[in-house]
Amino acid sequence: MSLRIYTRTGDQGTTGLFGGGRVDKHHPRVEAYGDVDELNAALGMARAVESMPRVDEVLVPVQRDLFAIGALLATPDREKMRQHLEKARVDDERIAQLEHAIDDGDAELEPLRSFIVPGGTPKAAALHVARTVCRRAERRVVALAREIELPTLVVQYLNRLSDLLFVLARVANRRGGVGEVTW
Repeated sequence: MSLRIYTRTGDQGTTGLFGGGRVDKHHPRVEAYGDVDELNAALGMARAVESMPRVDEVLVPVQRDLFAIGALLATPDREKMRQHLEKARVDDERIAQLEHAIDDGDAELEPLRSFIVPGGTPKAAALHVARTVCRRAERRVVALAREIELPTLVVQYLNRLSDLLFVLARVANRRGGVGEVTW
């Protein structure tokens, strides 16, 4: 027997949290992990739109990290939060890996002299969309962190990730032979 995807438990506008408890579906915690989930889907779309091996190899582990971050945000229990971070290995070393990927991408690019209009190749455009979703997720997590105690690594991770997605979008345009439109 397989589990049904629908439970009907959310029909009244509430949802269950990991570790127990229910909150309204518009609760700041749900908004934050919902945006992280949307970001993960946007990254999946960016990967599906056009294969780009070295870029996609960076994105797959990020998607795994985002599952753990979403689980952390959906968990009111501090110990379980810590366990989710450990499982994903979201730590200072992981943030340093994101910074290294940013530096690697930057090494392929001309120095930035003005704002870039999002677009270009389908891959780059999808990465720009993911970047803006990442920034929204970051804002939601910052707002949630004003209400509850969250590990600071979550905000740091999302902040670095949005920078990485910007660089990867520029790299995708360069590799695709599409010049950037500046503002």
